[in-house]
Order: sequence, then structure tokens, then C-alpha cells
Amino acid sequence: MPRRVHVARALAVALALLPMAMAQAPAGAGPGATVISVGDGDTIRVRMNGKPITVRLACIDAPETAQQPYGQQARSYLQQRLLLGSTVTLEQKTTDRYGRMVAEVFNGININLAMVEDGQAFVYRQYLSGCDAKEYLEAEFRASRRRYGVWQVEGGITRPWDFRRGRSAAVIPDGTTPDGRRYRCKEIGSYARAQELLRQGHTYLDSNRDGEACESLRR
Repeated sequence: MPRRVHVARALAVALALLPMAMAQAPAGAGPGATVISVGDGDTIRVRMNGKPITVRLACIDAPETAQQPYGQQARSYLQQRLLLGSTVTLEQKTTDRYGRMVAEVFNGININLAMVEDGQAFVYRQYLSGCDAKEYLEAEFRASRRRYGVWQVEGGITRPWDFRRGRSAAVIPDGTTPDGRRYRCKEIGSYARAQELLRQGHTYLDSNRDGEACESLRR
């Protein structure tokens, strides 16, 4: 079955199964925020109190953009769940080393949990303490049994954290990527070209790790 058909069917089935991920925003959640962009499968940008904020979805890890087709599928799925201009509620867990808010995202359902339930992300066990571990692990088990998304491959695809570790090990000692050249945003010329280079593995172009390379070129 073509992957595109499988993804569409999986999404339709997931919509019917979403009671597992249904959740009202916790009482301690922050004020509403407006979605302004989706960087990748676990990173979004929102506007809150008049300021743009990068949000890393807590307790999950979606495939990297370079892990095709799964990285793009995860981003597309998240874009369908979080339409631009829609309102979400954030329950912040912490702030990561890149200055991003790490949070669970709610828009009538727990988006983070839905990503796992529908096979678009893995449970990030190393950073699971801020979430309901049992709920997330059970959702991941159901996704693996149903062979959704990243579980279409026996045992699941390479975990994103292992993929990143492998890419880091592949960097040439002079700081270039394996194709032997290191780019600067001002030399690339276009936002689209910057995203293409990011998919090829030039992860240093995404300095704040929000899933977008050379954001200055988008202006």
C-alpha cells in the first residue's frame, strides 16, 4: 500500500481512537497561545502575550527531518493537528538549553500524547518525568502493535536520539558536514534552499533547534 494512503488511513483511524489522547488542559496550564508555525514533528512557534515563542513538545521525540519519509510525515501530521492561527494551551515543564519552552500542548486533546498514539513520535524516556509516564508508554505500545507511522518498520525506525548521535559522529573534524562544505545563511540565498540543506544533514543551520534553518531568510 502506498505510504501516502497508509498515512491518510492511519490519521482517519486515529481520529476515531483519540479518546485515549483526549484531555482538557490542566488547571495549572498557562494562558492561550496562537500557533504561528510548525518547525518539525516536535517543535512549534506560538505567539503568547504578544511575543513569539518556540515550544518543544515535552516528553516525546519525533523523527528528525532527515529521517525521510518519517520526519516529514510527523511534521505534516502536526500541521494538520495545529492549524496556523489556532489557539492552544501550554503546560510548561521546563526550559531547555536552547531557550525553548518545553511543554505539553492542548487544543481539546493532548497533542503530545496524540503524536505518540498515532505513531508519529516516540516517548522520550530520558525526559519523561514531567508527564504521565504510564499514559505515554501505553500509547506507544498501542501504536507499535498497530504498526502506525514509525512502527511500520519492525521494531520501529532508528530512534531520533540515536540518529542525532550518529550524525554528530559523522561530522568531519574541521567542523564541516560529510559533503565537505559548511554553509552560512547569508551565502545560501533562499529560505527553501536552507531547508533543503537542513534535510541533507546541515543541522548547524538550525542554531536554535526549532526545525527551521536560517529563519532570517524567511523575512
